[in-house]
Amino acid sequence: MKVNTRWNTLETADDVALATYKHILDAAKSAIAERGQFKLVLAGGTTPEKVYRLLAQSDADWSKWLIYYGDERCLPVDHAERNSVMAEQAFLSKVAIPKSQIFTIPAELGNEQAAVQYRQIVKDVLPFDLVLLGMGEDGHTASLFPGHQHNSDELAHAVYGSPKPPPERVSISAKALGNARQVIFLITGANKQEAVKLWRSGYALPVASILSDKIDVYIDRDAY
Repeated sequence: MKVNTRWNTLETADDVALATYKHILDAAKSAIAERGQFKLVLAGGTTPEKVYRLLAQSDADWSKWLIYYGDERCLPVDHAERNSVMAEQAFLSKVAIPKSQIFTIPAELGNEQAAVQYRQIVKDVLPFDLVLLGMGEDGHTASLFPGHQHNSDELAHAVYGSPKPPPERVSISAKALGNARQVIFLITGANKQEAVKLWRSGYALPVASILSDKIDVYIDRDAY
């Protein structure tokens, strides 16, 4: 596949969040006009949270949005460290997306059982319209970490031994995350500089395993 990655450098993390917010709303309008719905995959992290707070204050055809998660930590369903709890508090509780159209990863069941259940959900919905992803300072994205081996044909993985707690997680696979009409990476902060350099030089980081024909990287000056 030809990977077409556009690098969009902005001054600050707030600028990254604002540009992403506008991109999401435009993508939603186009998807709803063309296909009657908008299938969005959410990421965890501080910059995505800024995006979600902007979305929570905006007008959109929320009844046509379907929400998925790129990864989740195996924690109790109401734990503050879960991506679903952050997204719910910042965004989903404030807009009229039907609860039946929000597909959380049931990571409280344990990573193996949750991965089995989420594989079926992902299988039924591909391709996604837009996937949001971050990047860690080690080059990981979602819960796809350097040095970890997964069955590349799986749509979702049970993850063990995360370098950051909790050790057990669930992640949509690189193959499925790339099966999207658009992918956005949000990268902010000086601690990401080294991983960005490695990525751009062709190093085999997990972020580089997301292959899609339309990838936008929104990055601030500190990270670039």
